[in-house]
Amino acid sequence: MFAIGCLALIVLPLAGLALGGFLAGPEGAKWGAIAGFAIALALSGVTTYALVAAARRR
Repeated sequence: MFAIGCLALIVLPLAGLALGGFLAGPEGAKWGAIAGFAIALALSGVTTYALVAAARRR
């Protein structure tokens, strides 16, 4: 689960950059990359929280 969050930090901003650039040009590419990075950070935070919560249960 932790690896998914780390991989998302690379994949989602790049996907947002490409999709935003395709749909709205350079300004859309910037906002798409920002949105992808924000989503990736949230996903990484959730997976980190789940990992910590699972470690505490032991």
